[in-house]
Amino acid sequence: MFIRTERSVQQFVRNYPVVTTLIIIHIVVWSLIAFFKHSLGMYVYNFGVGNNFLVHQGEYWRLLTPIFIHVGFGHMLFNSFALVLFGPALEQMTGKVTFITAYIATGLAGNIGTYVINPTSLYTHVGASGAIYGLLGIYIYMTFFRKDLIDSTSSQIVRTIFIIGLILSFLRTNVNIAAHIFGFIIGFAIAPIILKRAMPFFNRF
Repeated sequence: MFIRTERSVQQFVRNYPVVTTLIIIHIVVWSLIAFFKHSLGMYVYNFGVGNNFLVHQGEYWRLLTPIFIHVGFGHMLFNSFALVLFGPALEQMTGKVTFITAYIATGLAGNIGTYVINPTSLYTHVGASGAIYGLLGIYIYMTFFRKDLIDSTSSQIVRTIFIIGLILSFLRTNVNIAAHIFGFIIGFAIAPIILKRAMPFFNRF
């Protein structure tokens, strides 16, 4: 389920258009900020960065836009890799519309949770981590309540990755722990709806 078997980039793009689009957005937005940081990139960052105080002032789009913004190359690469790892199977199992709905919903949940904890803070944040943990939440639900959709090896992999990721969230600095936790909780909570009509990944080809 989590091992890529596509023979070419073209096949990956054809099979997983939503995942591909999200990764392209990650790369394009990061590139603008990295290479045009004194012009367009700075505007993109300033317009979209998550900031609790500015959200409190009515700039509610900042609950959504941080999902697509990464500043450091390593941050962008890690979240894009995680999306390549966890996104394809879920996109195929649930369908494009359901998948992107779940991704956005869990990313929003992570940013809303970040805001609710301290709504007047000047704390700023970016990244797709809340949405990535939302996908993990759906998979963890699957390992307990929809075992017909996931094999035992994949269950062990996703549980191990989740535990390691959760521990690292508390050990590493500059990590939006609230986004991770709230994204995961909402992913787990909406999983029964998201997976209602899902088909096992290995039956889709």
